Amino acid sequence: MGKPDTRRIDRAIRETNRKLAAVREKEMWPLDGRERRAIIAAMAGGSYRVLRGRSTDRADRRLESAWSAAETRLIAEITALQSERQRIVTEAAAAKAAKKSSGWW
Repeated sequence: MGKPDTRRIDRAIRETNRKLAAVREKEMWPLDGRERRAIIAAMAGGSYRVLRGRSTDRADRRLESAWSAAETRLIAEITALQSERQRIVTEAAAAKAAKKSSGWW
């Protein structure tokens, strides 16, 4: 029995790590629609208040919370993918041990 096939899940983990790095650099491409709308709305609200000569504190907080929500979502995805990979490896090891113990020796 060979090694467990984790290529697909490893690729998903690498892709999600890339997305997380992009979100930390404040790039828009890895965001889903809801997060993208929240960020654009916060930026629009902040720019409107700048034009009116008012404070942008609330818009800045909304913007920062939207970025942190996206980061939290991606961290949760990475954790779920890593635990799924560990489950696959553990199952393969258990199957290998069961096969070895049922042999002649």
